[in-house]
Amino acid sequence: MKTGTYNIDLEFDQILDLLKQLPKKRKFAFQKSLRERLLAPSLLHLLKAFKTDDLEQHTINKEVEIVRTEVYAKSKAK
Repeated sequence: MKTGTYNIDLEFDQILDLLKQLPKKRKFAFQKSLRERLLAPSLLHLLKAFKTDDLEQHTINKEVEIVRTEVYAKSKAK
Protein backbone atom coordinates (compact mmCIF):
# COMPACT_ATOMS: atom_id res chain seq x y z
CA MET A 1 0.00 0.00 0.00
CA LYS A 2 1.38 3.36 -1.00
CA THR A 3 1.67 5.76 1.90
CA GLY A 4 2.03 9.49 1.92
CA THR A 5 0.72 12.68 3.42
CA TYR A 6 -2.43 14.17 1.96
CA ASN A 7 -4.42 17.21 2.98
CA ILE A 8 -8.07 16.75 2.07
CA ASP A 9 -11.00 18.62 3.59
CA LEU A 10 -13.52 15.98 4.62
CA GLU A 11 -16.64 16.19 6.70
CA PHE A 12 -17.19 13.80 9.58
CA ASP A 13 -19.83 11.84 7.65
CA GLN A 14 -17.46 11.45 4.70
CA ILE A 15 -14.82 9.97 6.97
CA LEU A 16 -17.38 7.57 8.43
CA ASP A 17 -18.38 6.49 4.92
CA LEU A 18 -14.74 5.78 4.10
CA LEU A 19 -14.27 3.79 7.30
CA LYS A 20 -17.36 1.71 6.54
CA GLN A 21 -15.69 0.61 3.30
CA LEU A 22 -12.68 -0.85 5.10
CA PRO A 23 -12.48 -4.57 5.83
CA LYS A 24 -13.19 -5.48 9.45
CA LYS A 25 -9.51 -6.13 10.24
CA ARG A 26 -8.50 -2.67 8.99
CA LYS A 27 -11.35 -1.04 10.96
CA PHE A 28 -9.99 -2.59 14.15
CA ALA A 29 -6.48 -1.42 13.27
CA PHE A 30 -7.81 2.10 12.72
CA GLN A 31 -9.73 1.96 16.01
CA LYS A 32 -6.62 0.81 17.90
CA SER A 33 -4.48 3.52 16.34
CA LEU A 34 -7.02 6.22 17.14
CA ARG A 35 -7.44 5.00 20.72
CA GLU A 36 -3.66 5.02 21.26
CA ARG A 37 -3.30 8.52 19.86
CA LEU A 38 -6.11 9.86 22.04
CA LEU A 39 -5.40 8.01 25.27
CA ALA A 40 -1.62 7.97 25.34
CA PRO A 41 -1.17 11.68 26.18
CA SER A 42 -3.82 11.49 28.91
CA LEU A 43 -2.31 8.38 30.44
CA LEU A 44 1.19 9.83 30.36
CA HIS A 45 -0.11 12.97 32.07
CA LEU A 46 -1.75 10.87 34.80
CA LEU A 47 1.35 8.76 35.32
CA LYS A 48 3.50 11.86 35.67
CA ALA A 49 1.00 13.46 38.07
CA PHE A 50 0.96 10.44 40.38
CA LYS A 51 4.61 9.41 40.08
CA THR A 52 6.28 9.15 43.45
CA ASP A 53 9.20 7.38 45.01
CA ASP A 54 7.56 7.56 48.45
CA LEU A 55 5.06 4.78 47.78
CA GLU A 56 6.15 1.17 48.05
CA GLN A 57 4.39 -1.96 46.83
CA HIS A 58 3.75 -3.33 50.32
CA THR A 59 1.96 -0.08 51.23
CA ILE A 60 -0.24 -0.41 48.16
CA ASN A 61 -0.95 -4.06 48.99
CA LYS A 62 -1.92 -3.14 52.55
CA GLU A 63 -4.35 -0.46 51.36
CA VAL A 64 -5.87 -2.80 48.78
CA GLU A 65 -6.45 -5.44 51.45
CA ILE A 66 -8.13 -2.87 53.72
CA VAL A 67 -10.51 -1.81 50.95
CA ARG A 68 -11.24 -5.43 49.99
CA THR A 69 -12.08 -6.23 53.60
CA GLU A 70 -14.43 -3.24 53.80
CA VAL A 71 -16.14 -4.16 50.53
CA TYR A 72 -16.53 -7.77 51.64
CA ALA A 73 -18.00 -6.67 55.00
CA LYS A 74 -20.49 -4.38 53.25
CA SER A 75 -21.57 -7.15 50.87
CA LYS A 76 -22.14 -9.55 53.79
CA ALA A 77 -24.18 -6.93 55.66
CA LYS A 78 -26.75 -6.70 52.87
